[in-house]
Amino acid sequence: MRIMRYVLLTLIISLHMNVLGQEPGCWNIFRGNQRLTGSVSANLPAKPKLLWTFATGSMIKSSPVICNERVVIGTTEGMVYCLDLKGKLLWKFKASNSIEASAMILDNTVYIGDLQGILYALDLKTGKKIWTYATENQIIGSANWYRNGKEVSLLVGSYDYYLHCVDAATGKGKWKYESDNYINGAAACHSGMAVFGGCDGFLHLVDISSGKVIRKINVATYVAGSVAVEGTKAWIGDYDGKFSQVDLKGGTVTWKWQDPDVKLPFIASPALAGNYVVTGNHDKQVYCFDKNNGKKAWAFNSGSRIEASPVIAGKSVLAANMRGDLFLLNLSDGKKIWNYELGSPVVSNPAVAGNRFVLGASDGVVYCFGP
Repeated sequence: MRIMRYVLLTLIISLHMNVLGQEPGCWNIFRGNQRLTGSVSANLPAKPKLLWTFATGSMIKSSPVICNERVVIGTTEGMVYCLDLKGKLLWKFKASNSIEASAMILDNTVYIGDLQGILYALDLKTGKKIWTYATENQIIGSANWYRNGKEVSLLVGSYDYYLHCVDAATGKGKWKYESDNYINGAAACHSGMAVFGGCDGFLHLVDISSGKVIRKINVATYVAGSVAVEGTKAWIGDYDGKFSQVDLKGGTVTWKWQDPDVKLPFIASPALAGNYVVTGNHDKQVYCFDKNNGKKAWAFNSGSRIEASPVIAGKSVLAANMRGDLFLLNLSDGKKIWNYELGSPVVSNPAVAGNRFVLGASDGVVYCFGP
């Protein structure tokens, strides 16, 4: 009887963890949730319409986030913009340097880093600065969070080689974990661990409570994106054109895929749902693999290289390329459902909330699509 109760409790906790950060109206972090899976259960309309645009006046590399009926996005001019769901400006904040990192919204606070290496905490309602935390080099990846009781810790990587753990309430540093090179992507948070790759080619597993390394796994030469994590496995692409599944518990690469002829970088971070893992490559392809064995399920030629991370929304895949094309693809077979020409390169991934999505492009415009 005790065993049955334990199994049931474990199942409930697992299901709860799988939907954290994926409420229909909230995409509050770079890849939608703490495990950075880049997926939501809600389906997008088969033929989305352009609902509104907002012109920022400078290039957008930062991915948008949506929560509490607010859209937050940064620009290379160093501005943070907060819009309502109709595209109306609510407030803006000037950072000390260009912004390429995605914001994160948690407990009515916006956390976002800039290329000066400053992490900002801003009031979501007013845009007023609450505190700042300084790293020693640029921040390109989103912050993530870990909640232990009432205490919330932020995890953010920097080009100073460190993963920083910061108290969310005060902005005071808790610990720093030193990697062997730049940290470009966001760290996934799962089971009390921060999981991230970097320019040192290792996948790092760090205990969030102590800042001590649990394991370093040699996976590649250079990892530009973030990892997606589920259970004891992680999925990661690298600059040499390899895409891999890593066993976090065993510390080994369990499968690896690479095109034998074209070895171009995986800059995009993977999206994970069901038995599928989807990513994009500089070879113009959107790839879908069986997450368990690495067999290629399908590939879709987008016509231009892909740096923006794809998103899985229900039964479809949302992807964008550097020519400015948007695509909805069928998750099961990769067939095109819909496409739209923005005409401007897209490097930031979309944020999906309910039946609409928002993204920024290099022309400095924020676009919202929906039914």
